[in-house]
Amino acid sequence: MSLLQRSWRALRVYSCNCERPQLRLHHPRRLLSTANGVAGNPAPSNVFALALGGALFGLGGYYIGTRSNTPLAPSHTTVLPPPKPVGLYGTPEDFARAIEELKTLFAEDAVTTAENQLKAHGFSSNTHLPGRSHSVVVYPNSTEDVVKIVNVARKYRMPIIPYSGGTSIEGHFAGWKDGGICIDLSAMDKILAIHVEDSDLVCQPGVGWMEINETLKEKGIPLFFPLDPAPTATIGGMLSTGCSGTNAVRYGTAKGEWFLNATVVLPSGEVIKTRRRSRKSSAGFDMIKLFIGAEGTLGIVTEVTIRLAPVIPTTVATARFPNVRKASEAVIEILNTGIGIQCIELVDAAFIRATLAAGNPARQYDVADHLFFKLQGTTPGALSEAVDVVKKIIKKHGGDKFWPAKTQEEAEAVWTDRKNGLYSSLAYAGEGAKAWSTDVCVPISKLPQLVYETQQDIERCGILYTVIGHAGDGNFHTLLTFKTDEELRIVHGLVHRMVERALALDGTCTGEHGVGIGKREFLVEELGAGTVGLMKTIKQTIDPLGIMNPGKLYPDDDTVSHS
Repeated sequence: MSLLQRSWRALRVYSCNCERPQLRLHHPRRLLSTANGVAGNPAPSNVFALALGGALFGLGGYYIGTRSNTPLAPSHTTVLPPPKPVGLYGTPEDFARAIEELKTLFAEDAVTTAENQLKAHGFSSNTHLPGRSHSVVVYPNSTEDVVKIVNVARKYRMPIIPYSGGTSIEGHFAGWKDGGICIDLSAMDKILAIHVEDSDLVCQPGVGWMEINETLKEKGIPLFFPLDPAPTATIGGMLSTGCSGTNAVRYGTAKGEWFLNATVVLPSGEVIKTRRRSRKSSAGFDMIKLFIGAEGTLGIVTEVTIRLAPVIPTTVATARFPNVRKASEAVIEILNTGIGIQCIELVDAAFIRATLAAGNPARQYDVADHLFFKLQGTTPGALSEAVDVVKKIIKKHGGDKFWPAKTQEEAEAVWTDRKNGLYSSLAYAGEGAKAWSTDVCVPISKLPQLVYETQQDIERCGILYTVIGHAGDGNFHTLLTFKTDEELRIVHGLVHRMVERALALDGTCTGEHGVGIGKREFLVEELGAGTVGLMKTIKQTIDPLGIMNPGKLYPDDDTVSHS
């Protein structure tokens, strides 16, 4: 018997009753008992705590598994068979019964099987990846509602796919091949509490980061949430994909300390809160990190506490460069000065051309590689000093046409040009064009090599493209356009070679888009078989039925290193 099997043996005996589970919020300092699963599928109240411990500490599981021979009272126990392997879900008839049960639990407008809604929640115009419709879409309003949905899904072994902002470009919310329940969290969009003195905010997962910042501004609160991915991205999706954005050079990513805690509904139907609201804690594992970047495969996030940052005065500037290498050299020196830099964005000549073609640009840029800066300063003098330092370094590295915004309105208009890059690039590609948008990230010093080699590769292939890079943290995006199947085949090869270059330079296959469907095949090469195996063990332990967003994040067992 293997070590993992012995660990599983220790987890197979659970207390059980036939009542529906009641919602209990498990605080970190005390684990409250909840009723177990429904309709013959017991779900232990302690499955998360014990199972994760077993997954991470196999020796502990071995010890328990080899010594737990004393039987419990028959009237209070049941022995479960080993969990079904991932992929063995309920039958179409089971799924139909699940949908009917959901309709009895929720109001008529909260459960839909309308074809247009099933498709809208499983397909995206933001991605080249194939989508799939769901079997049913459910709109919960609370944690309790999510628990009900999860219990039905577990009872009928029906996959669950979370959905909120719908901005993902790696296929995160595509439906499962045999059908499933899409949980649309967009109605859970409330800001529950703002703690100004503590610089934090409690909210539901369906609220957008821009809505949060607009609300804070309207209330006259000089704080903001600095993670800034797509404009319509929501907090739940941002947490689940480990997002970042243009502000990452100054404020870091979702995997930093911006998410203090989360309330999560586990596949068992159990509700946990990862920790309390204090700014820091050294009490045990930082459990929220388990769910950041898990892409909805371990549980459904229903409430989040986020940190806020003080609003610091900014201005925007642009500069032209002869090539990407010179621009990147300037970026490295600017970062090492320690001046107030909130964002440094690299855009290529093709991006500028697309921005001009889209109409109504903030200014008439020269068609060349550019850096876009957002500079910070707590006083006008500090802001002016930052502008002067950047200007000198740009000139030293061959840049020119340095342009600082003179007003806040000018600054906002220029930054909008940068943030609208995806849409202007798609429009520039022409009617009928589709796009494959992808990102990789490397150490900053390796960015010039990566961008240059990728540009050369794309140009040899004759594909229309634009490059946008978060130059301050080594993350860059290409938007590759295509109109025919042959061009799609070429683009597919370009993306693979770009990822392979990034990995060869000690980088990652995705800096901020997440893995989803599109990047699963690269995970073994990037992280190693041992790390990926541990991820799968945690997944199997927490979600033994494999109902949480199947087919995403984890590579297939036969995936091998591309190298």
